[in-house]
Amino acid sequence: MIEFDHVSRRFGETAAVDRVSLAIARGSITALVGASGSGKSTLLRMINRLIAPDEGAVRIDGANIATLPEVALRRGIGYVIQGNGLFPHWTVARNIATVPRLLGWDAARIEARVRELLERFGLDPAVHANKLPHALSGGQQQRVGVARALAAEPQILLMDEPFGALDPIIRARAQDDLLALQRRLGITIVIVTHDMDEALRLGDQIVVMERGRVLQAGTPQQILARPATDFVGQLIGDSDRALRLLALTPVAEAAEPGEAGGLAGTNVSASDTLRDAMGALLWHGLGSLPVTDEDGVARRRISLSAIVARARRPL
Repeated sequence: MIEFDHVSRRFGETAAVDRVSLAIARGSITALVGASGSGKSTLLRMINRLIAPDEGAVRIDGANIATLPEVALRRGIGYVIQGNGLFPHWTVARNIATVPRLLGWDAARIEARVRELLERFGLDPAVHANKLPHALSGGQQQRVGVARALAAEPQILLMDEPFGALDPIIRARAQDDLLALQRRLGITIVIVTHDMDEALRLGDQIVVMERGRVLQAGTPQQILARPATDFVGQLIGDSDRALRLLALTPVAEAAEPGEAGGLAGTNVSASDTLRDAMGALLWHGLGSLPVTDEDGVARRRISLSAIVARARRPL
C-alpha cells in the first residue's frame, strides 16, 4: 500500500502538488493522468524521494518514507522514464545489470538475472545481450528499460510517460507486455500518462489531476460513468464513452444461458470484451453468438440486446 497523506510541494509560487491524499493498493496499476503541469510527475517522484514534499507524508506499507534510508527505499522501487534512459555506450546486458551491480550481486547471479529478464521479455540473450541500445528497435529499447527497472526484483514500479515516444503499434504491444508482466509478478505499478485511453486500458485505478490537485480517483468504469467535474468529462469525451465502457467489460459478465444460432465456427470467448463481441455481431449480422469458456466449450450466448443494455449510461 502506498499512501499520500495531505501531501504538498511548491516550486516558487507554484503549487505543483496541493494537499493530495490518495491510497494505492498493493498489486494494482494506478494511472496518474492530466495535462502537462498538472502535478502527476511530481507526485510520482515523491514515492522514491526524487522529490520531497513540503508538507504531509508519503507512506509505503505504513512506514513514512522520509524516515527510510534512500538506498534501502530505492532498492525496492523500479523507475522507468520516457525514452528509457538507457546508457548509450553500455550493452543491453550491462544496462540491465546496473542496479544489481550497485548492490554488490556476484557475477553469476547477475548473469542469470539478465538472461532471465531478456527471455521474459522475448529477447534472445544470445542475440541481444551484447548489443548497444541504438541497435534495438523502439519497442525493444522499451522492454530493456523495463527489464532494467525490474532487475533487483522491486515490489513497486514507477513509470513516467514510458510509452510516449513509441509509435501506436509498438505502444499497444508495450502496454500488453506491461499488463501481462503485472499479472505474472503481482507488483504495484504507478504510471504517469497524459493519454486517457492509455489510462483506461492499463489502470485498475485512475487518478485525474489538474493544477496539483486530485479531481477524481476511481476505477475506469467509475470515471467513465460518473465524471466528477467538467474537466474530467472533457478528458474522457462523450462521443465514444459507451464504447469505452464496453471495451472494459468481459463478455463473461453479460453472457446468458442458452444456445445461439449463427454461422458455423463463429463465436466469441468469455474473456473477449463486449466491444469485440458487438463488432462480431454487427459484422455477421447476427443477434447473438455462442460464448466459449476456457475449455473451448460453448455453454452460454451473448446477445446484441445484452450488450446495448451494458452500454447505457448508469442511472
